[in-house]
Amino acid sequence: MTLTEKILARASGRARVEAGENIWVNADILMTHDVCGPGTIGVFRREFGPRARVWNRHGIVIMPDHYIFTADAKANRNVDLLREFAREQDLPYFYDVIDDPQGRWTFNAALGPNRRQHGRRYAGVCHTALPQKGHTRPGEVLFGTDSHTCMAGAFNEFATGIGNTDAGFVMGTGKLLVKVPETMHFRLEGELGRGVMAKDIILHIIGEIGFDGATYRALQFDGPGVAGLSMDDRMTMANMAIEAGGKNGIFEFDAQTRAYVDDRCRRNGTKAEYQPVERDRDERFVHDATVELDRLEPIVACHPNPGQRRLAKELSGVKLDRAYVGSCTGGKTSDFLALARVLRGKKVAIDTFGVPATPEIVEDLQTTRWGDKTVWQILEDAGVRMTENAGCAACLGGPVDTFGRMNEPLKCISATNRNFPGRMGHLESQVYLASPATVGASALTGRITDPREFC
Repeated sequence: MTLTEKILARASGRARVEAGENIWVNADILMTHDVCGPGTIGVFRREFGPRARVWNRHGIVIMPDHYIFTADAKANRNVDLLREFAREQDLPYFYDVIDDPQGRWTFNAALGPNRRQHGRRYAGVCHTALPQKGHTRPGEVLFGTDSHTCMAGAFNEFATGIGNTDAGFVMGTGKLLVKVPETMHFRLEGELGRGVMAKDIILHIIGEIGFDGATYRALQFDGPGVAGLSMDDRMTMANMAIEAGGKNGIFEFDAQTRAYVDDRCRRNGTKAEYQPVERDRDERFVHDATVELDRLEPIVACHPNPGQRRLAKELSGVKLDRAYVGSCTGGKTSDFLALARVLRGKKVAIDTFGVPATPEIVEDLQTTRWGDKTVWQILEDAGVRMTENAGCAACLGGPVDTFGRMNEPLKCISATNRNFPGRMGHLESQVYLASPATVGASALTGRITDPREFC
């Protein structure tokens, strides 16, 4: 069996499963956030009754993160609905925006978007915060009401996005009927060259198979090249499995995985026991490909979908209005370090926004020093508009006062994960997806630029 099949077999209590089978799977974690959480709660109450209790209070993780730092009253109210439910159900893993469990969330527009407005428990973007808070464990099953839940596959687990109806059912029963996906295999060999990042790997793969080439399939990443990828790198790749239509992405378990997970479970007091899955000799793949990392170059996915792959050096004639680094895919500490290496001692030529994915990443950037300056200072000195309010922000548009949102038809190069029309705001805007290094280089020149010109 493949890695995905082995996890699903274990979660269904069976010795073996095969692609195409429909099986009942036991969930380990259900995650929801402010956009889908109220709807999921509504389904749960409708189907199980107004006094029903969730199947496992330690199995529910609620992370407001999408439409948070906005004056939109309905968006603010969604966070309050989550707080009321978490209090009612006595849920230990609700990462609230405010510290007062009896309070109400209101974004203070007068204070502006740059300086921190959240409380101590706020965790930031769910997909990045889940592993940071010790909720991603090898061999487990994670369902989330967000398509990029597949990011947790970096940790050798089956993680996938589901809708509110399915999530309401999981909330009440801890189970879900799942069709076992076929698996596409990507063997990574070699090492990444100068100016090339994990984002370039996954954009290359999506460009090869198409933005619908993995529809309802698992993407399995393994091979000797994985050893040279950090956990941040693996998260970037697993996150964008959905951009090829994938059901999930998954990596092999190794010493890096163990070190990260053990550390995070210990820090947060979450369940420390887990059982990873390893590769079998009898794996059956519907697609088998080798990716030679040392042959890759910086890549850009052009509007209007992630499958429109071009080399960055081929697009130097494309002028830009905006650059953006952030989101679950591109807002991790290593992403901002890559951006800072390109921008250090220089000035951006276009509006450039930086949105760290979690408060922990904000702290990393504000405490890590390169010489006499922090990384945060280096980025601000280069002209990047940085915000301490970690969250999804303009990655998916949001209300008109969302930090970095495109409210007019602009061309933006972004380290985010999705670029269909209207994704980051205005319906006629255009988004080019690239690595943080490529975004940084392009911000310096005002046109799409190969980062190897600066590194």
